[in-house]
Amino acid sequence: MLQPVTASPLAALEGIAHGFFTRRGGVSRGGYASLNCGLGSRDDPQAVGENRRRVAAHLGAQDLVTAHQVHSATAVIVERCWTHPGERPRADAMVTARPGLALGVLTADCAPVLLADPAARVAAAAHAGWRGLIGGVIEATLAAMERLGAQRDRIEAAVGPCIGAQAYEVGWDFEREFLARDPASESHFLHRDPRARPHFDLAGYALARLVRAGVARAVATGACTYARGEDFFSYRRSQAGGEPDYGRQISAIVLT
Repeated sequence: MLQPVTASPLAALEGIAHGFFTRRGGVSRGGYASLNCGLGSRDDPQAVGENRRRVAAHLGAQDLVTAHQVHSATAVIVERCWTHPGERPRADAMVTARPGLALGVLTADCAPVLLADPAARVAAAAHAGWRGLIGGVIEATLAAMERLGAQRDRIEAAVGPCIGAQAYEVGWDFEREFLARDPASESHFLHRDPRARPHFDLAGYALARLVRAGVARAVATGACTYARGEDFFSYRRSQAGGEPDYGRQISAIVLT
């Protein structure tokens, strides 16, 4: 049984279905068990296809699409489902006004962001790793939504499960580069010990970019993908455990 996290303001919006899906409820086996939706993983393609079909059915969607994510700030408007994986755009955010077309984001520590303007009937899904956030993927997503008639002061947004600050240790060079590009990000670096490397609050920074960009409301689910191995895939956890590959959970939104 699929077990999506739906504790977000999007749940109360009429005409919108969404879910930050966990790794439970699919057919994949081994290290991919069980709802691995990552086309780029080395999992059985038939199992991945069945998992994605289950997600679409759970949302009541006619089609489910995901982009070829490249940690960019590129947002594209999607009007149809592509029939072959090679058609997927190289982008990290998708926007649509087409009912029944579910937009999905694949993650394994990065932050999935789902957005909607129910009045304009526009929905979006963004893959927000640190590169995408500092590069402006949130702002690009909102601009694409506006091209379809959305208004920022009506947009509701939710940041889904991602690696938590306690598990997200980064380097001093990372912090210096980040602060040079966005001095306002300083509060999202945690220093528990002056001698220890800093930790980064990815979800908090994603929320800050949403608020700064002027959305009506933004919240985060608060779940840590690294800490909750029974519920979520995690790239960092797979690396720490010496695993050869890892699954990807999906977060998706659809206009009903």
